[in-house]
This record gives sequence, C-alpha cells and structure tokens, in this order.
Amino acid sequence: MTLSTLEGGCLCGAIRYRTSAAPFAAEYCHCSQCRKAVGGVAVAWMDFNRNQVRWQKQIPTEFASSEHVFRGFCSQCGTSLSFRDDRYPDYLTLSVASLDDVNQVIPTYHIHTDSQPNWLSIDDEGPRYGQNRGDHSGG
Repeated sequence: MTLSTLEGGCLCGAIRYRTSAAPFAAEYCHCSQCRKAVGGVAVAWMDFNRNQVRWQKQIPTEFASSEHVFRGFCSQCGTSLSFRDDRYPDYLTLSVASLDDVNQVIPTYHIHTDSQPNWLSIDDEGPRYGQNRGDHSGG
C-alpha cells in the first residue's frame, strides 16, 4: 500500500473500500444532520474524485437525508461510511473514522460551525466556516 492508497470499511467487514489516491480535502462537519447520521458530535470526512474509490465487497446502502444528499451506511452493522451530493456526481466523501488507520488523514478545516455544540473544542489551526465552504466538500 502506498501513502496515497487508503483502505477502510464498516465495523462488521461486509463493506470494504480502497482508494487510488489521497483525498483532495478533509474536514470536520458540525451540522446536525451529520451528527445524527453518525451518532457523534462532529464528523471527520475526506473527499475524493469518485473514480478514485473502489468498493471491494458490498456497496453501502444509501439514505436520502435531504433533496440532493445521500448518506451511505452498512445495512448489516449500521456503520456510516459515505456522503454524496447528486449535484456533484464526480465526487464521493468517505468517513475518516472508517479508515483502517485513522492517522492517515487529518482534517484541515471545519464546516457548519454555527451548529457546533458550544462545549466542544477541537484544538487545531484549521479555518472555521459557519456554514459550508461554498464548494462540494463534505457534510
């Protein structure tokens, strides 16, 4: 495995993926939909060109969480794995937590901080955006 190749999957192992490149962006999302979808107070996402991600076994089941957004999860164990926006069909966002080695990707900025719990503090120097960055990235 090269540094640009990442592998991961769900808790039960039914879904596995491998990437052919490093993500072009990685971010923390603090929006309420991401929090509820994963059951955590923030979500670390990593963004890829869709053709850089190969599902090795099953593919995630998707839930349409809003008009354009589909969230992928394992139908057997419930692990949240992916996020995609159908307005940006060439991109796929994967959960950093689903990596076999979560230390391979470090988020560099925060989105939807207007929704961040006031008691949560993530000590980093990444820029913070009250809403989205204005592009196709993440939650």
